[in-house]
Amino acid sequence: MRPPSWKLLVRRHPLATALSLLLLGACAWAALVPISVASHDQLAEIPRGTYARHMAGQKVETLPQTIRLTLGINDVLLFKNSDDVPHIFGPTLIMPGQSFRLPFVQASTYNFQCTAHPNGGLSVIVDSAPAPGWERLSWRLHKLVQAA
Repeated sequence: MRPPSWKLLVRRHPLATALSLLLLGACAWAALVPISVASHDQLAEIPRGTYARHMAGQKVETLPQTIRLTLGINDVLLFKNSDDVPHIFGPTLIMPGQSFRLPFVQASTYNFQCTAHPNGGLSVIVDSAPAPGWERLSWRLHKLVQAA
């Protein structure tokens, strides 16, 4: 009696089988293990001289128009004013050298007044945390590609 075909494959290619099992285990880990981070802060810094460049008529690209956050991972916006003048972010006046932390607890799109931007506004998109399974696996793969 002949063994099943998969047993023949395992006998003939033990290294390929071991690598396949290792890859399968890594994918299962990435899909199921909770995401842990050292800090939930996402830094948004207003560089020194932003206001002066804006008043001189220069194009000022200090911050992105949209900041994307993820609940449970990087869900606190840390706004730091390194400029020489105060800036307004939402209802908050941030003096030179000061920082302002804004935590988010609900996934949504938030629009704020921001004097550091030429158009006067900033959008913060807060995504929900990736669910275990394919969603978490694809999130991790996407972050891995972004980092490379």
